[in-house]
Amino acid sequence: MKAIELKQPQRIVFGTGCMSQMRDEYLASGMKKLFLLTADPILPLIQPTICGLEQEGVSVCVETKILGEPTVGDFKRILKEAQDFNADSVIGIGGGSVMDVAKLVATFLHSEQTIEECYGIGFIKKRGVWFACAPTTAGTGSEVSPNAILLDETDNGKKGIISNHLLCDVAYLDPNLTATVPPRITAETGMDALTHCIEVYTNKFAHPCVDMYALKGISLIAQNLERAVKDGKDVEAREAMLLGSMYGGLGLGPVNTAAVHALAYPVGGMFHKSHGLSNSILLPTVMRFNMQGNEKRYADVAIACGCQRGETDAETALRGVEFICQLSKACGIPQTLEEIGIPKTAVPQMAKAAMLQQRLLKNNPRTITEQDCTDIYNSL
Repeated sequence: MKAIELKQPQRIVFGTGCMSQMRDEYLASGMKKLFLLTADPILPLIQPTICGLEQEGVSVCVETKILGEPTVGDFKRILKEAQDFNADSVIGIGGGSVMDVAKLVATFLHSEQTIEECYGIGFIKKRGVWFACAPTTAGTGSEVSPNAILLDETDNGKKGIISNHLLCDVAYLDPNLTATVPPRITAETGMDALTHCIEVYTNKFAHPCVDMYALKGISLIAQNLERAVKDGKDVEAREAMLLGSMYGGLGLGPVNTAAVHALAYPVGGMFHKSHGLSNSILLPTVMRFNMQGNEKRYADVAIACGCQRGETDAETALRGVEFICQLSKACGIPQTLEEIGIPKTAVPQMAKAAMLQQRLLKNNPRTITEQDCTDIYNSL
């Protein structure tokens, strides 16, 4: 069995209502200047936490201006804000975009490195200040991963920064924070989490240490995504979705994603479509393309989704692809690039951009060429 390095935060706290524990633990730490990144819709949910900290003498600077997928410019602006505040700690309470920026702000707060020097894997030299993450969507798994993604305005490309120093000190996963997420975002982020689990399990570098997380994540999301979309107050479904998302996130450090994400990045970067939506549209088609690379693994995915086993692995795997298609439709997600306003004339440029994501494409169970990327985009 090949060597693998499992990567996750020092502590993971999971449970409905656990944000009250975050407040108590922070107060016990002695830190006094908290830079808090979140989004305006989340503020009512965390106001008791903020008030509880402030009443005990903690200065809290709240940043809520991350409205979409963050750019390098967004990060630099927010970093300056945290530096001017003289923060001694950072927490990101939000979706993947909020948590990614929080991780980077904490890391670069007192760093002499620039963000541009750290694109790629393992270039951050040292850890920053204490920071925590608390997800409000069941999607990216960023709270437990060593990854952060920014959109570079200079070339509209998604830039990944991957480092063990981006693992937070503690992740608080409170399903209560996901209860008010609208159906569309629940659907898109849920499909993103499902994509993580599927790409981790079918990866060229898949490993038994991570397989168990991926398969359990697939099962939890497959059984509960539609429930969470149709009834956001369904506590059991919200808990299951957040747990499934976390399992997907735990696979991002040691194994990571592959071609679905590589092809999704140009869709998001060039046309400013959400990451979850981009993955959702591409997932079934890329699964079909990849099946011959490892039919057994894709058959396992289908079984984890609850599909009946066919006479062959190929037949079973195809049932899994069909299940994903039907789940996506049931959750109201568009099925083609045309539906979200992306013209066929953009395909050549997108295919070239996708091929630049070699850190992901090298993980794919089947070699993928620029012509393959073109064909996949054109089929949607």
